[in-house]
Amino acid sequence: MLPLDPVTVLLSIIVCFFLVTVLYKAKEDVPPNYPPGPKPLPIIGNILDLDAEKPHLSFKELAKKYGPVYSLKIGVQKMVVLCGYDTVREALVNHADEFADRPTMPVFLDIARGYGLIFSNGHNWKAMRRFTLSTLRDFAMGKRTIEDKINEEADCLVQTFKSYKGEPIDNNKIVNAAVSNIIISILLGYRFEYDDPKLQRLLTILLDNSRIAGSPMALLYNAFPSLMRWIPGSHKTIRPTMDEFHSFIRKLFAKQRDQLDVNDQRNLIDRFLVKQKEEKTNPELYFHDENLTTLVTDLFGAGMDTTSNTLRWGLLLMIKYPDIQEKVQDEIEKVIGSAEPQLVHRQHMPYTDAVMHEIQRFSDIAPAGVPRQTTKDVTLKGFVIPKGTQIIPCLTSVLHEAKYFKKPNEFYPEHFLDSEGNFVKSEAFIPFSAGKRSCVGENLAKMVLFLFFTKLLQNFTFKTSPGAKLDLNPVVGLTLAPRKHEICAIYRN
Repeated sequence: MLPLDPVTVLLSIIVCFFLVTVLYKAKEDVPPNYPPGPKPLPIIGNILDLDAEKPHLSFKELAKKYGPVYSLKIGVQKMVVLCGYDTVREALVNHADEFADRPTMPVFLDIARGYGLIFSNGHNWKAMRRFTLSTLRDFAMGKRTIEDKINEEADCLVQTFKSYKGEPIDNNKIVNAAVSNIIISILLGYRFEYDDPKLQRLLTILLDNSRIAGSPMALLYNAFPSLMRWIPGSHKTIRPTMDEFHSFIRKLFAKQRDQLDVNDQRNLIDRFLVKQKEEKTNPELYFHDENLTTLVTDLFGAGMDTTSNTLRWGLLLMIKYPDIQEKVQDEIEKVIGSAEPQLVHRQHMPYTDAVMHEIQRFSDIAPAGVPRQTTKDVTLKGFVIPKGTQIIPCLTSVLHEAKYFKKPNEFYPEHFLDSEGNFVKSEAFIPFSAGKRSCVGENLAKMVLFLFFTKLLQNFTFKTSPGAKLDLNPVVGLTLAPRKHEICAIYRN
């Protein structure tokens, strides 16, 4: 290799600095009435204004200084953060169409390639959302058959916990597998044993990628994609592991395509394959294999991660607050007794309902929401937000807003009870987000949480393992998960 000429090196540095400065200044052009925010530094923007480990907390703090609508810059990427229920609702509900897109971010491209439901846009997203809502409604929501499946899976979970005979359990893999089986029954039509190595490998991929996608490395990857593609780190493991997951999904639907009976559609994949046959004469094709692969991955990953984490937070909080656990058990005994829990019981169990809502509020599973992007120029709270701006709807600022919750930083089921003990809704309870990009599986998740939670507390009293200290600080990723811990499930006979 020829030695580098010092003059050439110096000139190269000057040229690079000049180009970066020009690029930075070009990106600084903002319209009149653009939301205020902390002054970004050259090249890195506002990265130093954020806690890379817990950016959602930084979003809340910055709102105290700059207001509920403010701007940030990460690298050269401009974004606007929305804080507080009034602001988030005005944007996502009152201006639903203007805030309906997803931004094109490198980490999301590695996960979904622009296909499927969660990270796609435009007509593709609309087609996948329509299909998913219709299919979930037909195969899951409001159907007695899915309630039976959930109760059958809850029975398997009870038997697994019971087999430990009160000894400490690391419930992470067990609960993840149980919740996954509900999603899998809708997607594929069958279930896995909890210790099945294939299932555990799939869960590991999804959970690891969720953690990585919310990590500081992912923040840098999204801010400086050209640079970070050359730097080793966890962000570079997402694409190959997702390729492995997608390969598994493609093998499944290839097998189902060979066995397809249009008159006997057994699950979501069958329904999709039928639509694929019907679409062959349509010049705008949406029901292709790439969309199917990513859609199944989206529903599997999102449904398992959020619901299982919420359930695990619920058990952890029952251990932390044994008096609340006892009140829930008293209500279960009064309303259900030893019978099998059913969804119709919920309307007669205001305290249990309040506790479950408070678990979701307090655990704050998706604190920063999933980023949005504006589809056109829009005015919000007097500020102009240009088309194509990345939007952060800070859900933690909503679920912990003192205006709507008396004790926002405490676990307090009375947030959802009136003075007479009746359940009351809170308009600021939006853990599934709001507007046209809200979670399509919200109703299914509520069914799973209620039936699993009541079945477990009907059969067990949960305690911490001897000598262990409870830690309610979460593991931060795309979602907030409980830290690794053990529980003891004491059978109530």
